[in-house]
Amino acid sequence: MSVRNRVLVLVSALAVLAGVGLAAVLHASARAERRDHTQAGGPRVTSGAVSLRGSGRLVFRNLAWGPHRDELTSVPADDPDGPRTAAGLKCLRFYAAAGTGVCLQAVHGPVSDTYRALVLDASLRTRARYDVPGIPSRARVSPTGHFAAWTAFVGGDSYAGTNFSTRTAVVDTRSGTLIPSLEAFRIVKDGRAYRAADVNFWGVTFADDDRTFYATLATKGRTYLVRGDLRARTVTTLHANVECPSLSPDGTRVAYKKRVAGLPKDAPWRLYVLDLRTMRETALAEPRSVDDQAVWRDARTLVYTLPGDYGADLYQVPADGSGRAREISPAAVSPAYLG
Repeated sequence: MSVRNRVLVLVSALAVLAGVGLAAVLHASARAERRDHTQAGGPRVTSGAVSLRGSGRLVFRNLAWGPHRDELTSVPADDPDGPRTAAGLKCLRFYAAAGTGVCLQAVHGPVSDTYRALVLDASLRTRARYDVPGIPSRARVSPTGHFAAWTAFVGGDSYAGTNFSTRTAVVDTRSGTLIPSLEAFRIVKDGRAYRAADVNFWGVTFADDDRTFYATLATKGRTYLVRGDLRARTVTTLHANVECPSLSPDGTRVAYKKRVAGLPKDAPWRLYVLDLRTMRETALAEPRSVDDQAVWRDARTLVYTLPGDYGADLYQVPADGSGRAREISPAAVSPAYLG
């Protein structure tokens, strides 16, 4: 091939690549613009007052396309697919209990995004603000509203693999005292003090005594359910192969996602419930991989998210292994039941 022909081939290839790149940019731009417009047949969302007081309400991040996309919205707990009231406040992750909320947000900068955690009062006013060192992943508030916790990825961006690092913080919402990382706590593993450079924590869930919490501890390629003590600043391993625990309202069971052998590496989990008195596991009737920290709607039902057309949809399943999973609300994530 002559030099001239080689140059023509190179120019043609560059032109094709440029065209593909331009088409991708235009497609992404058009899709982003469509997201700002309400889609026919989607959930009805209108502006209004959203409160974290009272009971009988479900609050979540709205993912439906339209002007209220990514805002916190409220619906009746017994009508999760009903009309949504949007608060105007945008959160990547959210949770609330006892009139206290935690909202993890992105702060968009000219070069890159930063992240922060807002502690909210019952009217969604900001009571305190904290820097978050990475991409927000999990958020929880204690049943009393006196503590909040959040987890962020500070290296990697998925729990599915092993090449990631997390940072989990806990704050006293009354005093503002912040524990920047649970890695400062003393670890008791298999009855002995334990230290390792690769320790990660995520997925805090609180008991109602303002002292006890549960979380995931990862080290040496394995995960463990740990029980933590906020006063003693210790965590103790209880059970292996537990991720993103969620404590039941009566404090006797933990729902969690468990890695199951033979499943794809990017979708390795199934939902389980662990009885803390007997340490007996029960597999739930959700056949799909759930990458979420489930929420207890009540003592009998768990709610969680699965991927959907607009990002994620809410599903529920009985907590005793019976029945079947069913969708309860489309285009929604980070649910919190009030009361």
